[in-house]
Amino acid sequence: MPGIKKEIVWLLKEKYFNKPSKKFDKDVERLKKGEPVDYVIGFTEFLGCKIDLSKKPLIPRSETEFWLEEELKNIKTGKALDIFAGSGCIGVALLKNKPDILCDISEKDKKLVEQIKINCKLNNIDKKRYRVIQSDIFKNVNLKYDFIFANPPYIATTRKNKIQKSVLKYEPRQALFGGKDGLALINKFLKDAKKYLNDSGKIFMEFDYVQKKQIEKILKKYKYNNWEFKKDQYGKWRWVAIS
Repeated sequence: MPGIKKEIVWLLKEKYFNKPSKKFDKDVERLKKGEPVDYVIGFTEFLGCKIDLSKKPLIPRSETEFWLEEELKNIKTGKALDIFAGSGCIGVALLKNKPDILCDISEKDKKLVEQIKINCKLNNIDKKRYRVIQSDIFKNVNLKYDFIFANPPYIATTRKNKIQKSVLKYEPRQALFGGKDGLALINKFLKDAKKYLNDSGKIFMEFDYVQKKQIEKILKKYKYNNWEFKKDQYGKWRWVAIS
């Protein structure tokens, strides 16, 4: 119960400005049933951005925030693509933290395309600096980029029992699972990604730490030349930088 008490305090402060009400009581019930606190509050923080979650996208993870912050240290200018964007947290954080970057934000789900637009507006991003594209992977993408940021659905359905019950119950499964081995969308993405990259461009892709060896095989299969696997704040393999 200590976790839920902390969440109730957070909810009261963030959503109700420390003023309890009947709506607050209803929200407490939602928490007690296991709904993630970020959905109940309605937004989360991500690299200095406020990310609205009203359309129920995948909740941005601290691991994603960690690796993005690491890679942003070496990025100043250029044109980027945030693909499998979900809430748009990567693209929005990129635009907010790097004023000389332009970014296309791509997402398959029509509902989440609206979510991305909400988040760009919420964070006062200049409309001239971004485009939101509804696309199944690269289907409606037609440019080349200096940077491609990808956080595809990568959990293997065989590892479903490792996932928290509240995540399975409340978060979108299509944003979590990538087929039996979790590599279905990663494979499709890496097959074509090179075509959308400028000559000196880079790809940054998140994955499940158990997939490192398999991803290395995929990179070799599609004849990528250089890549570096990197660990998250918990010491687990979490993303790969490909150039």
